[in-house]
Amino acid sequence: MQLSVRLHLLLILITGAAFSQAVKKSSNDPVKVTIKNVGKEINSAFSDFAPVISADGATMILTSRRPVTEKEIKKNKEGMERVFISHYDEKKKKWSVAALLPETINLPGRHNSAIALSNDGQKMLLYRDDENGNGDIWESNLEGENWTAPEKLPAPVNSDDHESSGSLSPDGRTIYFVSARKGGKGGRDIWLCRQDDSGQWSEVENLGSIINTSMDEESVFIHPDGKTLYFSSKGHKSIGGYDIFKTVLEDGNWSVPVNLGAPVNTPDDDVCFVVAADGITGYYSSAKAGGLGEKDIYKVFPVTVSKEKGPKLTLFKGVVIDKDSFTPLESEIEISDNEKNVVVSKIKSNSATGKFLISLPSGKNYGINVKKDGYLFYSDNLTIPDTSAYKEIIKTVPLEKLNVGSKIVLRNIFYDFDKATLRQESISEIERLVLLLNRNPTMKIELSSHTDSKGSDEYNVKLSQARAQSVVDYLISKNISKARLVARGYGESQSIATEDTEEGRQMNRRTEFKILEK
Repeated sequence: MQLSVRLHLLLILITGAAFSQAVKKSSNDPVKVTIKNVGKEINSAFSDFAPVISADGATMILTSRRPVTEKEIKKNKEGMERVFISHYDEKKKKWSVAALLPETINLPGRHNSAIALSNDGQKMLLYRDDENGNGDIWESNLEGENWTAPEKLPAPVNSDDHESSGSLSPDGRTIYFVSARKGGKGGRDIWLCRQDDSGQWSEVENLGSIINTSMDEESVFIHPDGKTLYFSSKGHKSIGGYDIFKTVLEDGNWSVPVNLGAPVNTPDDDVCFVVAADGITGYYSSAKAGGLGEKDIYKVFPVTVSKEKGPKLTLFKGVVIDKDSFTPLESEIEISDNEKNVVVSKIKSNSATGKFLISLPSGKNYGINVKKDGYLFYSDNLTIPDTSAYKEIIKTVPLEKLNVGSKIVLRNIFYDFDKATLRQESISEIERLVLLLNRNPTMKIELSSHTDSKGSDEYNVKLSQARAQSVVDYLISKNISKARLVARGYGESQSIATEDTEEGRQMNRRTEFKILEK
Protein backbone atom coordinates (compact mmCIF):
# COMPACT_ATOMS: atom_id res chain seq x y z
CA MET A 1 0.00 0.00 0.00
CA GLN A 2 1.35 3.44 -0.81
CA LEU A 3 2.36 5.40 2.23
CA SER A 4 -0.12 8.24 1.71
CA VAL A 5 -3.01 5.79 1.39
CA ARG A 6 -1.87 3.80 4.41
CA LEU A 7 -1.62 6.87 6.59
CA HIS A 8 -5.05 7.93 5.44
CA LEU A 9 -6.44 4.63 6.69
CA LEU A 10 -4.85 5.18 10.08
CA LEU A 11 -6.17 8.72 10.46
CA ILE A 12 -8.74 9.35 13.18
CA LEU A 13 -9.92 12.91 13.57
CA ILE A 14 -11.70 13.70 16.83
CA THR A 15 -11.75 17.35 17.75
CA GLY A 16 -11.20 18.67 21.25
CA ALA A 17 -8.98 17.69 24.17
CA ALA A 18 -9.55 14.70 26.47
CA PHE A 19 -13.24 14.61 27.23
CA SER A 20 -16.27 12.67 28.42
CA GLN A 21 -19.40 12.42 26.37
CA ALA A 22 -22.58 10.40 26.43
CA VAL A 23 -22.88 7.33 24.26
CA LYS A 24 -26.31 5.87 23.68
CA LYS A 25 -26.67 2.19 24.42
CA SER A 26 -29.47 0.10 22.99
CA SER A 27 -31.43 0.88 26.15
CA ASN A 28 -30.90 4.62 25.49
CA ASP A 29 -29.13 5.07 28.84
CA PRO A 30 -26.22 7.54 28.63
CA VAL A 31 -22.74 6.18 29.35
CA LYS A 32 -19.71 8.36 30.02
CA VAL A 33 -16.71 7.57 27.84
CA THR A 34 -13.36 9.22 28.47
CA ILE A 35 -10.77 9.67 25.74
CA LYS A 36 -7.30 10.52 26.99
CA ASN A 37 -3.87 10.98 25.41
CA VAL A 38 -1.56 8.22 26.71
CA GLY A 39 1.25 10.76 27.14
CA LYS A 40 4.76 11.67 26.09
CA GLU A 41 6.23 8.30 27.10
CA ILE A 42 4.57 6.82 24.02
CA ASN A 43 3.62 9.75 21.81
CA SER A 44 6.12 12.07 20.11
CA ALA A 45 6.03 15.29 18.11
CA PHE A 46 5.58 13.09 15.04
CA SER A 47 3.02 10.49 13.93
CA ASP A 48 2.40 7.66 16.41
CA PHE A 49 -0.33 5.18 15.56
CA ALA A 50 -1.61 1.58 15.23
CA PRO A 51 -1.30 0.42 18.87
CA VAL A 52 -1.52 -3.30 19.64
CA ILE A 53 -1.60 -4.66 23.19
CA SER A 54 -1.21 -7.87 25.18
CA ALA A 55 -4.40 -9.23 26.73
CA ASP A 56 -3.61 -7.85 30.19
CA GLY A 57 -2.80 -4.41 28.77
CA ALA A 58 0.75 -4.58 30.14
CA THR A 59 2.57 -4.40 26.80
CA MET A 60 1.94 -2.04 23.91
CA ILE A 61 3.62 -2.19 20.53
CA LEU A 62 3.09 0.77 18.24
CA THR A 63 4.17 2.27 14.95
CA SER A 64 5.88 5.66 14.82
CA ARG A 65 7.37 7.96 12.20
CA ARG A 66 9.57 9.85 14.63
CA PRO A 67 13.08 10.44 13.20
CA VAL A 68 15.61 7.80 14.21
CA THR A 69 18.61 7.89 11.88
CA GLU A 70 21.14 10.71 12.03
CA LYS A 71 19.93 11.96 8.64
CA GLU A 72 16.28 12.00 9.75
CA ILE A 73 17.08 13.73 13.02
CA LYS A 74 19.16 16.37 11.23
CA LYS A 75 16.26 17.16 8.88
CA ASN A 76 13.78 17.03 11.79
CA LYS A 77 11.23 15.42 9.51
CA GLU A 78 9.16 12.28 9.75
CA GLY A 79 11.14 9.11 9.16
CA MET A 80 10.16 5.65 8.00
CA GLU A 81 7.42 3.74 9.77
CA ARG A 82 9.11 1.82 12.59
CA VAL A 83 7.98 -0.41 15.44
CA PHE A 84 8.38 0.62 19.10
CA ILE A 85 7.49 -1.11 22.38
CA SER A 86 6.35 0.13 25.81
CA HIS A 87 5.43 -1.59 29.08
CA TYR A 88 2.90 -0.43 31.65
CA ASP A 89 4.10 0.01 35.25
CA GLU A 90 1.12 -0.85 37.44
CA LYS A 91 2.68 0.71 40.54
CA LYS A 92 3.59 4.00 38.86
CA LYS A 93 0.44 3.96 36.71
CA LYS A 94 2.39 4.99 33.63
CA TRP A 95 3.92 3.61 30.45
CA SER A 96 7.66 3.23 29.98
CA VAL A 97 9.33 5.38 27.33
CA ALA A 98 8.66 3.72 23.97
CA ALA A 99 11.79 1.88 22.82
CA LEU A 100 12.76 1.24 19.20
CA LEU A 101 12.87 -2.45 18.34
CA PRO A 102 16.05 -3.65 16.57
CA GLU A 103 16.64 -3.96 12.84
CA THR A 104 15.54 -7.60 12.91
CA ILE A 105 12.04 -6.10 13.23
CA ASN A 106 12.60 -2.71 11.62
CA LEU A 107 14.02 -3.69 8.25
CA PRO A 108 16.03 -0.70 6.97
CA GLY A 109 14.63 1.03 3.91
CA ARG A 110 11.14 -0.41 4.36
CA HIS A 111 8.02 0.68 6.20
CA ASN A 112 7.46 -1.70 9.13
CA SER A 113 4.28 -1.69 11.21
CA ALA A 114 3.06 -3.94 14.02
CA ILE A 115 -0.52 -5.07 13.36
CA ALA A 116 -1.16 -7.69 16.06
CA LEU A 117 0.15 -9.06 19.34
CA SER A 118 -0.74 -12.43 20.83
CA ASN A 119 -2.54 -12.53 24.17
CA ASP A 120 0.68 -13.29 26.06
CA GLY A 121 2.68 -10.67 24.16
CA GLN A 122 5.13 -13.24 22.78
CA LYS A 123 4.06 -13.33 19.13
CA MET A 124 3.80 -10.30 16.88
CA LEU A 125 2.35 -9.88 13.41
CA LEU A 126 3.85 -7.16 11.22
CA TYR A 127 2.95 -5.47 7.98
CA ARG A 128 5.78 -4.84 5.51
CA ASP A 129 5.42 -3.17 2.16
CA ASP A 130 7.32 -4.37 -0.88
CA GLU A 131 8.95 -2.72 -3.87
CA ASN A 132 5.66 -2.86 -5.80
CA GLY A 133 3.68 -0.93 -3.21
CA ASN A 134 1.86 -4.04 -1.99
CA GLY A 135 2.19 -5.50 1.47
CA ASP A 136 2.18 -8.80 3.33
CA ILE A 137 1.88 -10.13 6.87
CA TRP A 138 4.98 -11.33 8.73
CA GLU A 139 5.44 -13.09 12.08
CA SER A 140 8.04 -12.70 14.85
CA ASN A 141 8.32 -14.48 18.22
CA LEU A 142 9.76 -13.30 21.51
CA GLU A 143 12.48 -15.73 22.56
CA GLY A 144 13.77 -14.71 25.95
CA GLU A 145 14.26 -10.97 25.64
CA ASN A 146 14.78 -10.87 21.86
CA TRP A 147 12.39 -10.86 18.92
CA THR A 148 13.20 -13.34 16.15
CA ALA A 149 13.73 -12.20 12.58
CA PRO A 150 10.23 -11.96 11.06
CA GLU A 151 9.13 -14.66 8.65
CA LYS A 152 6.60 -14.02 5.94
CA LEU A 153 3.41 -16.01 6.48
CA PRO A 154 2.91 -18.47 3.64
CA ALA A 155 0.04 -18.81 1.22
CA PRO A 156 -2.87 -18.96 1.62
CA VAL A 157 -2.59 -16.17 4.24
CA ASN A 158 -0.51 -13.97 1.95
CA SER A 159 -1.33 -13.69 -1.73
CA ASP A 160 -0.36 -11.65 -4.79
CA ASP A 161 -2.89 -9.07 -3.64
CA HIS A 162 -2.62 -6.69 -0.70
CA GLU A 163 -2.80 -8.03 2.89
CA SER A 164 -2.74 -5.48 5.70
CA SER A 165 -4.44 -5.67 9.07
CA GLY A 166 -4.41 -8.90 11.08
CA SER A 167 -5.33 -10.31 14.49
CA LEU A 168 -4.65 -13.61 16.30
CA SER A 169 -7.25 -15.70 18.11
CA PRO A 170 -6.62 -16.36 21.84
CA ASP A 171 -5.09 -19.78 21.13
CA GLY A 172 -2.97 -18.36 18.30
CA ARG A 173 -4.34 -20.92 15.85
CA THR A 174 -6.59 -18.64 13.82
CA ILE A 175 -5.62 -15.43 12.07
CA TYR A 176 -8.20 -12.86 11.04
CA PHE A 177 -6.84 -10.57 8.33
CA VAL A 178 -7.77 -8.03 5.69
CA SER A 179 -7.11 -8.77 2.04
CA ALA A 180 -8.07 -7.32 -1.33
CA ARG A 181 -7.91 -10.77 -2.97
CA LYS A 182 -10.45 -12.05 -5.45
CA GLY A 183 -13.49 -13.98 -4.27
CA GLY A 184 -14.58 -11.47 -1.64
CA LYS A 185 -17.65 -9.31 -1.32
CA GLY A 186 -15.92 -6.28 -2.84
CA GLY A 187 -12.96 -4.06 -2.00
CA ARG A 188 -10.99 -5.14 1.05
CA ASP A 189 -12.62 -7.93 3.06
CA ILE A 190 -11.98 -9.68 6.37
CA TRP A 191 -10.90 -13.31 6.06
CA LEU A 192 -9.73 -16.02 8.44
CA CYS A 193 -7.28 -18.90 8.18
CA ARG A 194 -6.72 -21.74 10.68
CA GLN A 195 -3.52 -23.56 11.60
CA ASP A 196 -3.58 -27.29 12.36
CA ASP A 197 -1.45 -29.29 14.80
CA SER A 198 1.28 -29.73 12.18
CA GLY A 199 1.52 -25.98 11.58
CA GLN A 200 -0.17 -26.09 8.17
CA TRP A 201 -2.65 -23.37 7.25
CA SER A 202 -6.14 -24.17 5.99
CA GLU A 203 -7.82 -22.59 3.00
CA VAL A 204 -8.94 -19.05 3.76
CA GLU A 205 -12.56 -18.29 4.63
CA ASN A 206 -14.37 -15.06 3.94
CA LEU A 207 -16.32 -13.90 7.01
CA GLY A 208 -19.37 -13.43 4.84
CA SER A 209 -21.83 -10.72 3.93
CA ILE A 210 -22.91 -10.10 7.53
CA ILE A 211 -19.49 -8.47 8.07
CA ASN A 212 -18.05 -7.79 4.62
CA THR A 213 -19.68 -5.31 2.24
CA SER A 214 -19.17 -4.19 -1.34
CA MET A 215 -16.93 -1.44 0.07
CA ASP A 216 -13.76 -1.65 2.18
CA GLU A 217 -13.35 -3.26 5.61
CA GLU A 218 -10.16 -2.63 7.61
CA SER A 219 -8.43 -2.88 11.02
CA VAL A 220 -9.69 -6.22 12.29
CA PHE A 221 -9.24 -7.13 15.98
CA ILE A 222 -10.45 -10.30 17.72
CA HIS A 223 -10.88 -9.81 21.47
CA PRO A 224 -9.20 -12.23 23.94
CA ASP A 225 -12.64 -13.75 24.61
CA GLY A 226 -12.34 -15.29 21.13
CA LYS A 227 -15.80 -14.24 20.02
CA THR A 228 -15.98 -10.44 19.95
CA LEU A 229 -14.66 -8.92 16.74
CA TYR A 230 -13.97 -5.21 16.18
CA PHE A 231 -13.35 -3.85 12.69
CA SER A 232 -13.67 -0.71 10.61
CA SER A 233 -15.91 -0.39 7.57
CA LYS A 234 -17.04 2.08 4.96
CA GLY A 235 -19.89 -0.13 3.82
CA HIS A 236 -22.03 -0.47 6.94
CA LYS A 237 -24.19 2.40 8.14
CA SER A 238 -21.70 4.90 9.50
CA ILE A 239 -21.29 8.43 10.75
CA GLY A 240 -18.81 8.99 7.93
CA GLY A 241 -15.73 7.40 6.37
CA TYR A 242 -14.46 4.35 8.22
CA ASP A 243 -16.41 3.67 11.42
CA ILE A 244 -15.59 1.09 14.09
CA PHE A 245 -18.05 -1.79 14.47
CA LYS A 246 -18.48 -4.71 16.84
CA THR A 247 -19.85 -8.18 16.10
CA VAL A 248 -20.12 -11.27 18.33
CA LEU A 249 -19.83 -14.95 17.37
CA GLU A 250 -23.00 -16.65 18.63
CA ASP A 251 -23.69 -20.35 17.96
CA GLY A 252 -21.26 -20.30 15.05
CA ASN A 253 -22.69 -17.18 13.42
CA TRP A 254 -21.60 -13.55 13.54
CA SER A 255 -24.16 -11.10 14.86
CA VAL A 256 -25.20 -8.04 12.87
CA PRO A 257 -22.37 -5.50 13.38
CA VAL A 258 -23.12 -2.66 15.77
CA ASN A 259 -21.64 0.82 15.29
CA LEU A 260 -19.73 1.90 18.43
CA GLY A 261 -21.21 5.37 18.01
CA ALA A 262 -19.89 8.79 18.98
CA PRO A 263 -17.53 9.95 20.35
CA VAL A 264 -15.42 6.97 19.25
CA ASN A 265 -16.69 7.25 15.69
CA THR A 266 -16.64 10.58 13.86
CA PRO A 267 -17.40 11.88 10.34
CA ASP A 268 -13.78 11.05 9.47
CA ASP A 269 -11.92 7.71 9.30
CA ASP A 270 -11.88 5.73 12.58
CA VAL A 271 -9.65 2.65 12.56
CA CYS A 272 -7.04 0.59 14.49
CA PHE A 273 -9.16 -0.02 17.60
CA VAL A 274 -7.97 -2.59 20.18
CA VAL A 275 -9.45 -3.59 23.55
CA ALA A 276 -7.83 -5.18 26.61
CA ALA A 277 -9.17 -8.47 27.96
CA ASP A 278 -11.15 -6.68 30.68
CA GLY A 279 -13.36 -5.23 27.96
CA ILE A 280 -13.12 -1.81 29.58
CA THR A 281 -9.98 -0.20 28.16
CA GLY A 282 -9.40 0.45 24.47
CA TYR A 283 -6.69 2.22 22.45
CA TYR A 284 -6.57 3.83 19.02
CA SER A 285 -4.77 6.62 17.14
CA SER A 286 -6.08 10.09 16.37
CA ALA A 287 -4.99 13.33 14.70
CA LYS A 288 -7.21 15.52 16.82
CA ALA A 289 -6.24 18.96 18.07
CA GLY A 290 -4.26 19.23 21.29
CA GLY A 291 -2.07 16.20 20.68
CA LEU A 292 1.71 16.01 20.87
CA GLY A 293 2.17 15.27 17.17
CA GLU A 294 0.33 14.85 13.90
CA LYS A 295 -1.17 11.61 15.18
CA ASP A 296 -1.18 10.39 18.78
CA ILE A 297 -2.31 7.24 20.55
CA TYR A 298 -5.30 7.65 22.86
CA LYS A 299 -6.93 5.58 25.55
CA VAL A 300 -10.72 5.23 25.61
CA PHE A 301 -12.61 3.91 28.65
CA PRO A 302 -14.89 2.36 29.56
CA VAL A 303 -15.63 0.41 26.40
CA THR A 304 -18.10 -1.60 28.46
CA VAL A 305 -19.69 -0.21 31.59
CA SER A 306 -19.52 -3.03 34.13
CA LYS A 307 -18.14 -6.50 34.74
CA GLU A 308 -21.63 -7.90 34.32
CA LYS A 309 -21.75 -6.54 30.77
CA GLY A 310 -18.10 -7.21 30.03
CA PRO A 311 -16.45 -10.36 28.66
CA LYS A 312 -16.96 -13.69 30.45
CA LEU A 313 -13.26 -14.37 30.59
CA THR A 314 -10.46 -15.30 33.01
CA LEU A 315 -6.80 -14.42 32.49
CA PHE A 316 -4.56 -17.08 34.01
CA LYS A 317 -1.05 -15.68 34.22
CA GLY A 318 2.10 -15.90 36.27
CA VAL A 319 5.63 -17.24 36.22
CA VAL A 320 7.20 -20.71 36.08
CA ILE A 321 10.22 -21.24 38.34
CA ASP A 322 12.55 -23.95 39.59
CA LYS A 323 11.19 -24.94 43.00
CA ASP A 324 14.63 -24.98 44.63
CA SER A 325 16.60 -22.19 42.92
CA PHE A 326 13.62 -19.94 42.03
CA THR A 327 15.18 -19.51 38.57
CA PRO A 328 12.64 -18.66 35.82
CA LEU A 329 12.02 -21.60 33.50
CA GLU A 330 10.87 -22.01 29.94
CA SER A 331 8.18 -24.69 29.97
CA GLU A 332 5.31 -26.07 27.94
CA ILE A 333 1.87 -25.14 29.23
CA GLU A 334 -1.09 -27.20 28.08
CA ILE A 335 -4.71 -26.36 28.80
CA SER A 336 -7.36 -29.08 28.49
CA ASP A 337 -11.13 -29.02 28.51
CA ASN A 338 -11.61 -31.77 31.09
CA GLU A 339 -15.19 -32.51 30.10
CA LYS A 340 -14.27 -33.11 26.45
CA ASN A 341 -10.74 -34.41 27.15
CA VAL A 342 -9.31 -32.18 24.44
CA VAL A 343 -6.38 -29.79 24.50
CA VAL A 344 -7.64 -26.26 23.86
CA SER A 345 -4.38 -24.31 24.10
CA LYS A 346 -0.61 -24.82 24.10
CA ILE A 347 1.91 -22.10 24.88
CA LYS A 348 5.41 -21.71 26.31
CA SER A 349 6.52 -19.62 29.24
CA ASN A 350 9.22 -17.09 28.36
CA SER A 351 12.74 -18.53 28.64
CA ALA A 352 14.18 -15.40 30.26
CA THR A 353 11.37 -14.41 32.62
CA GLY A 354 9.30 -17.58 33.01
CA LYS A 355 6.18 -15.49 32.41
CA PHE A 356 3.04 -16.85 30.80
CA LEU A 357 -0.52 -15.69 30.09
CA ILE A 358 -3.57 -17.59 28.87
CA SER A 359 -7.14 -16.40 28.36
CA LEU A 360 -9.84 -18.87 29.41
CA PRO A 361 -13.49 -18.38 28.42
CA SER A 362 -16.04 -18.99 31.18
CA GLY A 363 -18.25 -22.06 31.44
CA LYS A 364 -15.63 -24.81 31.50
CA ASN A 365 -13.54 -27.00 33.80
CA TYR A 366 -9.90 -26.67 32.78
CA GLY A 367 -6.97 -28.94 33.44
CA ILE A 368 -3.64 -27.09 33.52
CA ASN A 369 -0.43 -28.98 32.88
CA VAL A 370 3.03 -27.38 33.02
CA LYS A 371 5.96 -29.55 31.98
CA LYS A 372 9.67 -29.40 31.28
CA ASP A 373 12.22 -32.14 30.62
CA GLY A 374 13.95 -33.19 33.83
CA TYR A 375 11.09 -31.97 36.03
CA LEU A 376 7.85 -33.35 37.40
CA PHE A 377 4.89 -31.86 35.61
CA TYR A 378 2.70 -29.42 37.51
CA SER A 379 -1.03 -30.03 37.68
CA ASP A 380 -3.77 -27.53 38.44
CA ASN A 381 -7.51 -27.30 37.96
CA LEU A 382 -9.75 -24.32 37.29
CA THR A 383 -13.53 -24.42 37.18
CA ILE A 384 -14.90 -21.20 35.71
CA PRO A 385 -18.70 -20.92 35.93
CA ASP A 386 -20.57 -19.74 32.87
CA THR A 387 -21.74 -16.70 34.84
CA SER A 388 -18.23 -15.72 35.91
CA ALA A 389 -17.30 -12.11 35.09
CA TYR A 390 -13.83 -11.01 33.99
CA LYS A 391 -11.06 -11.74 36.48
CA GLU A 392 -7.33 -12.38 36.64
CA ILE A 393 -5.66 -15.30 38.42
CA ILE A 394 -1.96 -14.81 39.08
CA LYS A 395 0.07 -17.87 39.99
CA THR A 396 3.67 -18.85 40.63
CA VAL A 397 4.23 -22.36 39.28
CA PRO A 398 7.14 -24.17 40.98
CA LEU A 399 8.52 -27.17 39.06
CA GLU A 400 10.30 -29.88 41.02
CA LYS A 401 13.18 -31.85 39.54
CA LEU A 402 12.82 -35.58 38.92
CA ASN A 403 14.39 -36.89 42.12
CA VAL A 404 13.57 -39.81 44.38
CA GLY A 405 11.06 -38.57 46.94
CA SER A 406 9.66 -35.82 44.70
CA LYS A 407 5.87 -35.74 44.62
CA ILE A 408 3.03 -33.69 43.19
CA VAL A 409 -0.71 -33.42 43.65
CA LEU A 410 -2.73 -34.59 40.65
CA ARG A 411 -5.44 -31.94 40.71
CA ASN A 412 -7.30 -33.23 37.67
CA ILE A 413 -8.16 -36.71 38.91
CA PHE A 414 -11.81 -36.98 39.88
CA TYR A 415 -13.97 -39.79 41.29
CA ASP A 416 -17.69 -40.35 41.51
CA PHE A 417 -19.06 -39.24 44.88
CA ASP A 418 -18.16 -41.67 47.67
CA LYS A 419 -16.83 -44.17 45.11
CA ALA A 420 -13.54 -45.24 43.56
CA THR A 421 -14.80 -44.93 39.98
CA LEU A 422 -12.66 -42.60 37.89
CA ARG A 423 -14.65 -39.93 36.10
CA GLN A 424 -14.13 -39.21 32.41
CA GLU A 425 -12.61 -35.81 33.23
CA SER A 426 -9.61 -37.64 34.78
CA ILE A 427 -8.37 -39.25 31.58
CA SER A 428 -6.21 -36.35 30.33
CA GLU A 429 -4.36 -36.19 33.66
CA ILE A 430 -3.68 -39.92 33.83
CA GLU A 431 -2.48 -39.92 30.23
CA ARG A 432 0.16 -37.39 31.30
CA LEU A 433 1.33 -39.95 33.87
CA VAL A 434 1.49 -42.58 31.13
CA LEU A 435 3.67 -40.26 29.05
CA LEU A 436 5.96 -39.50 32.00
CA LEU A 437 6.42 -43.19 32.81
CA ASN A 438 7.07 -44.11 29.18
CA ARG A 439 9.74 -41.40 28.95
CA ASN A 440 11.35 -42.67 32.17
CA PRO A 441 11.18 -46.48 31.81
CA THR A 442 13.04 -47.25 35.05
CA MET A 443 10.91 -44.98 37.23
CA LYS A 444 8.85 -46.54 40.00
CA ILE A 445 6.10 -44.50 41.63
CA GLU A 446 3.59 -44.51 44.45
CA LEU A 447 0.01 -43.44 43.71
CA SER A 448 -1.63 -42.29 46.90
CA SER A 449 -5.18 -41.16 47.65
CA HIS A 450 -6.27 -39.02 50.60
CA THR A 451 -9.62 -38.10 52.12
CA ASP A 452 -11.00 -35.49 54.48
CA SER A 453 -12.02 -36.37 58.06
CA LYS A 454 -15.67 -37.05 57.31
CA GLY A 455 -16.49 -40.72 57.85
CA SER A 456 -14.71 -43.27 60.01
CA ASP A 457 -10.98 -43.87 59.83
CA GLU A 458 -11.55 -47.40 58.61
CA TYR A 459 -13.94 -46.31 55.86
CA ASN A 460 -11.66 -43.50 54.67
CA VAL A 461 -8.64 -45.79 54.42
CA LYS A 462 -10.67 -48.35 52.48
CA LEU A 463 -12.08 -45.71 50.08
CA SER A 464 -8.71 -44.06 49.51
CA GLN A 465 -7.01 -47.41 48.86
CA ALA A 466 -9.64 -48.29 46.26
CA ARG A 467 -9.25 -44.90 44.58
CA ALA A 468 -5.47 -45.19 44.38
CA GLN A 469 -5.87 -48.68 42.94
CA SER A 470 -8.23 -47.33 40.26
CA VAL A 471 -5.45 -45.07 38.95
CA VAL A 472 -2.93 -47.91 39.07
CA ASP A 473 -5.33 -50.20 37.19
CA TYR A 474 -5.72 -47.60 34.44
CA LEU A 475 -1.93 -47.28 34.11
CA ILE A 476 -1.61 -51.06 33.87
CA SER A 477 -4.24 -51.04 31.10
CA LYS A 478 -1.88 -48.69 29.24
CA ASN A 479 0.95 -51.26 29.40
CA ILE A 480 2.75 -49.76 32.40
CA SER A 481 4.30 -52.64 34.35
CA LYS A 482 2.55 -53.46 37.63
CA ALA A 483 6.00 -53.80 39.22
CA ARG A 484 6.56 -50.05 38.76
CA LEU A 485 3.38 -49.02 40.56
CA VAL A 486 2.36 -48.92 44.21
CA ALA A 487 -1.16 -47.96 45.31
CA ARG A 488 -1.55 -46.52 48.82
CA GLY A 489 -4.65 -45.25 50.59
CA TYR A 490 -3.87 -42.98 53.54
CA GLY A 491 -7.38 -41.93 54.44
CA GLU A 492 -7.30 -38.75 56.51
CA SER A 493 -3.93 -39.42 58.14
CA GLN A 494 -1.92 -36.99 55.97
CA SER A 495 -4.01 -33.83 55.97
CA ILE A 496 -2.39 -30.74 54.42
CA ALA A 497 -5.04 -28.18 55.38
CA THR A 498 -7.58 -27.41 58.08
CA GLU A 499 -10.71 -29.54 58.35
CA ASP A 500 -12.70 -26.57 59.66
CA THR A 501 -13.57 -25.18 56.21
CA GLU A 502 -14.86 -26.70 52.99
CA GLU A 503 -11.87 -25.21 51.16
CA GLY A 504 -9.49 -27.00 53.53
CA ARG A 505 -11.38 -30.29 53.28
CA GLN A 506 -11.28 -30.03 49.50
CA MET A 507 -7.49 -29.64 49.59
CA ASN A 508 -7.23 -32.73 51.77
CA ARG A 509 -9.24 -34.80 49.27
CA ARG A 510 -6.50 -35.40 46.74
CA THR A 511 -4.48 -37.88 44.70
CA GLU A 512 -0.68 -37.67 44.67
CA PHE A 513 2.17 -39.48 43.07
CA LYS A 514 5.69 -39.82 44.44
CA ILE A 515 8.88 -41.06 42.81
CA LEU A 516 10.19 -44.16 44.62
CA GLU A 517 12.96 -45.05 42.17
CA LYS A 518 14.39 -43.30 39.10
